[in-house]
Amino acid sequence: MKSIRPALKTAFASIAAFAAVLSVSAQAQDYPTRPVTFITPAAAGNSPDVVTRVVADRLAQMWKQQIVILNRPGAGGLIAVQAAAAVEPDGYSLYMTQASSYTVLPVMQEGKMPVNLQTAFKAIGMVGEQPIAVAVNKDVPVNSVKELIDWAAKSKDSVLFAATNRGGQSHLTGELFRERGKANISFVHAAGASASLNDVIAGRIPVMFEGLAGLAPGIQGGSIKLIGVAAIKRLPTHPDLPAINETVPGVVSSGWIVLMAPAGVPDAVVNKINADMRKVVALPAVQERFHQLGTYSRDLTPEQTNEFLRSEEKLWWPLVREINKAQGTKQ
Repeated sequence: MKSIRPALKTAFASIAAFAAVLSVSAQAQDYPTRPVTFITPAAAGNSPDVVTRVVADRLAQMWKQQIVILNRPGAGGLIAVQAAAAVEPDGYSLYMTQASSYTVLPVMQEGKMPVNLQTAFKAIGMVGEQPIAVAVNKDVPVNSVKELIDWAAKSKDSVLFAATNRGGQSHLTGELFRERGKANISFVHAAGASASLNDVIAGRIPVMFEGLAGLAPGIQGGSIKLIGVAAIKRLPTHPDLPAINETVPGVVSSGWIVLMAPAGVPDAVVNKINADMRKVVALPAVQERFHQLGTYSRDLTPEQTNEFLRSEEKLWWPLVREINKAQGTKQ
């Protein structure tokens, strides 16, 4: 009789574990049964916020549940990170993160980061990415990336380039271009995207790195000209615009938006959200709206999204450390 008891305990434990798996699976299939919250570092009304709301509206229609957007901008994304890390890991509060939270924030907060991004969250999937383009004032005598590098090389002083803000994805793209293209360019800070764009349109600064949506006013007015985009390959909406890495290998950069879940959310729920989100993002109407916002999608599983995040850290963290070191030397 004694020899039977351990076997019975093992059997009961196996049955209980199997029942738990079935329960989680059933919950995932029914998910969501109540409103869902998206916590985002984006300020209300900016491009990542609009993209988030486009996807949220479609998911809400599919799920027949309300999705509440909580904008928590500030501190380089830290406010949103802390808010998202503090929620109950039940799948009903999710974190809509942006590139800067993974490429800049961990380095800027190195040694004092209150949240470990790699362990606090798990990737659900990529919502979209906004490739950074390079443009020049209409009077700059270049029409390609190679011509820009050659033209800058002839300048006695570094050619200035503008970007949205110091440490942002557009600034980092310019620094990556400078490093890998051995380009004689240097960043000049301005008070935001509109101020930078106005400087380029007026000819005070010859070059600018920015997302397509941010460059649109100057392009439409004919005051600036696009010469390249830091996408993996040419964009479907701009087939004649060369990818920068056709000339300078490795210059691929975008302001991306990824949906994350607290680490304790079951994988079955994560996979359900991923599958639903990919269906929504693939809708023609969503793709059309994305393209108007300079946004393009990648159809990634949670595992592929996680691999993407790790590759971004590997690419950007050393560069951000280098920029910080150089900045500290100047001061």
